[in-house]
Amino acid sequence: MSKSLTLYDIPSTLLNNAWSPNGNKVRYVINYKGLPYRTEWVEFPHIEALYKKLGVQASATKADGITPHYTLPLLYDPSTGAFVSDSAAIVRYLDKIYPETPTVIPAGTDAFHYAFHEALVRSQSGALRKLVGIPATFLLNPVSEEYYRRTREANAFGGRKLEDVSPKGEDRKREWARVKEDLGKVNAWYGKGDRYVMGDTVSYADFTVSASILWIRTVCGADSEEWKDILTWHEGRWGTLVKDFEKYETVL
Repeated sequence: MSKSLTLYDIPSTLLNNAWSPNGNKVRYVINYKGLPYRTEWVEFPHIEALYKKLGVQASATKADGITPHYTLPLLYDPSTGAFVSDSAAIVRYLDKIYPETPTVIPAGTDAFHYAFHEALVRSQSGALRKLVGIPATFLLNPVSEEYYRRTREANAFGGRKLEDVSPKGEDRKREWARVKEDLGKVNAWYGKGDRYVMGDTVSYADFTVSASILWIRTVCGADSEEWKDILTWHEGRWGTLVKDFEKYETVL
């Protein structure tokens, strides 16, 4: 492959811009496959205009089931002219179009990966959304921060300001305990002694889990007490996983 893929993602004030777990799922896979790519950064309120400029249809709808929901990441492949949105759909596309690269959804495991994603979502109590999702807002550039704050306060938090929803004191400790409990459920899915979800085989399921853990490190900071605590959870599984995939975090 000679032409570079374009990965559209949402920027932040961080040095390498990358912060979104959904964007990092795809970035992990592109780097793992060794495909050339470049990132084009698009602020939250400009996503819909990007889709319309490119003539791309939204792959999802809002809660009413009718209104298009424009999301990133979005992938453009100049070799085929295809635009693909939604992290899982992008990964399936890359496996299909570039079979000479390492496969991340092995043959016969497509249904497993759908089920794994659903189970992973159901295993989460919502504590991460408060503990990590809220402070992630303040890593965004002003134009995206305003948009993200306004939409999340209206839709996810019933009109309450993010600062009022953010857990404090003993409530914060209880929410972190819930995060540990949530990850404990995921840890129980692994076979005894297995490094990855499918044993010794790296798969998209692992990149999905690692992207969530990386989100915590990104937002809280590698030197934070929260991150240091997570490194000790469940025999150190989560720190080991993120470390294994550190070489695939590269932002281009």
